[in-house]
Order: sequence, then structure tokens, then C-alpha cells
Amino acid sequence: MAEPMLTVTDLRLGFAAGRRTLAAVDGISFTIAKGETFALLGESGCGKSVTAQGILRLLPAAGRVLGGSVGLNGAELLALPEAAMREYRGGRMAMIFQEPATSLNPVLTVGRQIGEVLERHRGLSGEPARARMLELLRQVGIADPERRLDEYPFQLSGGMKQRVMIAVALAGEPELLIADEPTTALDVTVQAQILDLLAGLQAERGMGMLLITHDLGVVARMAHRIGVMYAGELVEVASRADFFAVPRGERDALGVRHPYTQALFAALPEVARRGQKLVTIPGQVPSLAAMPGGCRFAERCPQVMAVCREQSPPWREVAAGHAVRCHWQGAAAVDASVRHAVTELDLEPGRAFLEVADLKVHFPIRKGILQRTVGHVRAVDGVSLAIAPGRTLALVGESGCGKTTVGKALLQLIAPSGGSVRLAGNELVGLAGRRLRAARRHMQMVFQDPFASLNPRLRVGEIIAEGMGALGLERERAAQAAAVLALLQQVGLPAEAAERFPHEFSGGQRQRIAIARALAVQPELLICDEPTSALDVSVQAQILNLLKALQAELGVAYLFITHNFAVVEYLAHDVAVMYLGRIVERGRAEEVLRTPRHPYTRALLSAVPVPRLEGGEQRIRLPGETPSPANPPGGCHFHPRCPQATDICRQNYPESTVLSETHSVACHWPG
Repeated sequence: MAEPMLTVTDLRLGFAAGRRTLAAVDGISFTIAKGETFALLGESGCGKSVTAQGILRLLPAAGRVLGGSVGLNGAELLALPEAAMREYRGGRMAMIFQEPATSLNPVLTVGRQIGEVLERHRGLSGEPARARMLELLRQVGIADPERRLDEYPFQLSGGMKQRVMIAVALAGEPELLIADEPTTALDVTVQAQILDLLAGLQAERGMGMLLITHDLGVVARMAHRIGVMYAGELVEVASRADFFAVPRGERDALGVRHPYTQALFAALPEVARRGQKLVTIPGQVPSLAAMPGGCRFAERCPQVMAVCREQSPPWREVAAGHAVRCHWQGAAAVDASVRHAVTELDLEPGRAFLEVADLKVHFPIRKGILQRTVGHVRAVDGVSLAIAPGRTLALVGESGCGKTTVGKALLQLIAPSGGSVRLAGNELVGLAGRRLRAARRHMQMVFQDPFASLNPRLRVGEIIAEGMGALGLERERAAQAAAVLALLQQVGLPAEAAERFPHEFSGGQRQRIAIARALAVQPELLICDEPTSALDVSVQAQILNLLKALQAELGVAYLFITHNFAVVEYLAHDVAVMYLGRIVERGRAEEVLRTPRHPYTRALLSAVPVPRLEGGEQRIRLPGETPSPANPPGGCHFHPRCPQATDICRQNYPESTVLSETHSVACHWPG
């Protein structure tokens, strides 16, 4: 192994809470060599981001360094005065933060933000600095860098903001790059571009990289070595090959891994588990104030023994470079017997409950003092789809393609510009007042961010009962209270949750509350807008199990808006692929995912990072960004990015080609 560039030894970090200091990172040690990527993997609350902040000495005001050492090429960072540390931070070490929208300064141009780093750490200003800025933006794949330098962050897409954040980090030419969940909220195509960019720059510059993530697919694509973190401690360290290896002849085995690592793998949704209940990890990561004395995973572990609750386990080497911190020495703590099978709903498509025909949502573009309409943003431009009772239709595509607008237009939260939405044969477009409220009882929406969509001033019981009162389902207070308790039980929350406020719950629990609120009015259709996009795999498994169980029990239909293809494979019966306001391919899940016929669908599927060692699958790289819906390209909207576009694609939008009774594609060259 190469000489380590970064050496973290017995690092302990904590937070002051009154007169106590609570340890958030408790004695972790690892090294990173030049040109190597070390991935820190684990659930939210395990201490991954605190570790990164501690290395850079960017802990918040209550943060404390309690012990240990951090060495970068022989220099002890924790002993440096702050003035000297500023020379390292941004220069020899840099960080890409999880949310570029909040870490870029909204009142400074892109050029000003990159220029600050160049001036501070490279001594560049004026024309040489501008030339270097342009070079950096080209390096991170931003088209038209001359114009982008003078733009502000709000004028950029999510993927472009993340690229600017990378350019800012790389401006100081760091030896070590820390990437904290750099692709969490990005589409699979943009995520693939960002990961390729980081891997290419790392190879070119020989940078070391600390990658913080909870996405096993990203780990499989990027990491050389992996450290699994739980409750402030490392519990497993292995090379990429050992971490993702499956023992020969043991198709369902999970290898010699820590029970926590095994549970993370078992919680992954994939097509092989469509008829099964996903494994979930009971309970939550212990709070800093209530860390157990023995093994910190003991209360959630399926293999817990008496010694686990009494003694903290020692490190045990299971192979060269592969160590596990666990008392139990079995091979597969989570086996097939844990995965309780549930009945697979596989209804034949009959009469559709929801029928959407040629739905359009166009937003006017107004300019001038008189606010004259000078054009339209064609967010949804002729979408047709149908959902039968008890089935799940997944609507997939990149950000900005119009998926969420479709969901809101179905509920008439946004007024459609044209088309038809029929619910159980009744037209919704044009309804208002009492008639629209009555129709909304039959379909409800679960939003992407439950914290933003739940009223922070109301107790959970009041939030759930609000819809019942508004739609006149349960007017009696006693009947409402009984219904609320029944709903909480249905979504797996205790009765006392009714008296608490949303901020007292975890992300997964808040999403359960949002689902209970939607179910309170007994809808036949739930529109789920990215309900698991920001959740850990273990919490995601709980929500997917809940949705599947509710569908089996209540026969509710789902429109599932997502860009997570693992979730689509596990949950969806039918799939519709959307690009720039239009459906380009639709069919049963197995048809679209196994035999995709539109070039865009094939590109999306090829970009999905898989949580295993890749075997040589060819990835299709899409050039450029999604065009603006205010000015879509002529002909087929996808032709500027399509690898097989011809003259007819540039001239005419393709008609829908029927490939089977359930599978169709809008392409001049299907397949």
C-alpha cells in the first residue's frame, strides 16, 4: 500500500451540551493514500459529516476536539494555529458540501466565488485569474463558461451548482478533497457526470478523496476502500473488492460482514425482492446523550449476545485489509429467512381509475412594465397516462422534466392549460369550490420533504385530523381522535405520537406522518413525489414496506414520482419515462426496465450506480443539459443529446409506436 497522505488516529469529537460534552465521533482511525478514495458509509446521525468537519477544523461553535490526531503529509493539523490552518483549508484541503444551493453565496457571482480562492491560495488576480476560472469551469464540464462566470447561483440548475462547488474546491489545487454526499439529490444522469468528473480529476491530479455517502451504488463506483460508521465508531473497514464480494456458491449470502453492513445491503430495494418485504433495521441510531456501554449496535442487532451489551467489541481481521468490530463471528447475520414474503399484487390492467389525456401546463413568460406575455414555459406538454386500482405507476425522468407539475396538475393545485383528467369517469379540469374539494378526497399527495409540508405549529394528531374536518369525514372530536390513533397504528407509529410536534421525529417518522395525513380521507389514489429521495437505505426500506403493505391492504393506487430506479424496480407495476414535458416511453415495469427502447430510457438506466462490482456494462453518457422548456428544440426534443439522431429527428416530433399491448415509445428509431 502507498504511503498515507492523510492519517487520522483515534479522533474524538464532541459537542458541549450544558455542563456535559457529548462525543459524536469516538476514537476513529483511518488513512488515505495519494490518489485513493476512502468512503465513509452509514446512516444519518452516525458522525460522518462531523468527522469531515473535524478534519478541516470547521466544527460549529459548540463543537469540541476531545482527542486524537489528524496528520496531512506529516503536519499535525489539530495543533496548528487558526492562521496557519487557513492556509491548509481551501488550499491543500478542500470540501464539497452536500447542498450547493446553501453553501454557495447567493449575492456573489460564480466568478467572484472562484476568484476568492485563486487570490487567497494561488496569488492570482485580474486577467490571469479570469483565464484560470474559465479553465476550471471548462474542466468541470460547464458549457459557455464566459457567460456563467458573471451569473449568480440562482441562475444555475442543481447539477451546474454542484459543478461550480467542485470548481471552487479545485481552485486551490488541493491534495485532499472531502466530498460530503456530493450527489444525494441529483438525477442519475447528472450524478454519473459528477462521479465521472471527480474520478477523472482525481486520476489527473493524484488527489486523495474522503467520500461521505449512504449510497452503496456510489461507493461501488468510486471507492478504493470503505469504512462503515455507526454511532460515532468505525465498525468495518475493507477494500472495495472484499466489501462487495459474494462467497462462491452462496448466491443469497452476504459475506463475512458486520451485522450492520449486512442489514444495509439487505435493505436495498431491487427487482429480485419484488415479492418480499425489505429488511429494515429496528429502532434508530442512539442519541449522543444515551450511548450504550457495550456494542453500540446491540439494541438493533439480530445476532446480539449477552457479551455485546457488556463489552465494546475489539477489531477482528477477517482477511488482509478487511477488519470487523464485532463479537459475533458468523457469516450472514441477515439471511433469506428474515425476509418475510408478502403477497405480490399483480392485478391485470382493467378499467383505469385515473385517466389523463393530453394534459398541458404552460406558464406565461411576462416582460416589461405592462407584463406582456412574450412566451410560455411548456412544463407539461401533452401527457397521457392511466392508473388502475391497486397498481403503481412510476413517473421517472431528470429534474425539470415536469414530473412534479404533473402530480400537482392532477390534484388541480396548478390549473392545467389544456387536456383532460378523469377520476372514476368524472372530469376534474375546470372544477372549483365544493365540487373540487369533494373530488380531492379521492386522491392525496405525499410531498418530497415532510418537514416542509407538515405544519410545525400543530401537533401530529391535529395535522392528521385536519383533512377529515375540512372534507367533512369525521366532525365528532371523539371519532376524529379514534381515527387518528388507528391511522398512527397503520403507519407504525405509537399512539403518544399524536401529542407531539413534527420536529420531535426523525425523517422517516415524519414521512410516515405525511402518509397518515394523506390516508386520513380514505383516498383511492396517492401521488408520492420523491418520498424516499433524501432517506437512508434503512429508513427508505421502512417507507417502501409501508407503502406496499398499505396497497395490499387497502387497494390504493400510487403515482410514484422518482428518479430512483432501484425503488421503481421494487415497487412499480408500470413505468412512464418523461422528458421535457412529454412521455417518451411507457409500459409494464419489466418491459421498460429490461428492454428499454427509447435512447433516453437506455441512458437513464445505464447511469444508475449499482451496489456491486460492475462487470463491464457500457454506460451511455448524455452530452449537455436538459434544454429549457421555454424554448424546446424543434423535432424530437431529445435529438440534441441523442447518440442516434438523424435529420428526421431534427424535423419532426415522433409519433408513439406501439410495441406490445402495454409497451409504447415515442421515437423514430425504436430500439
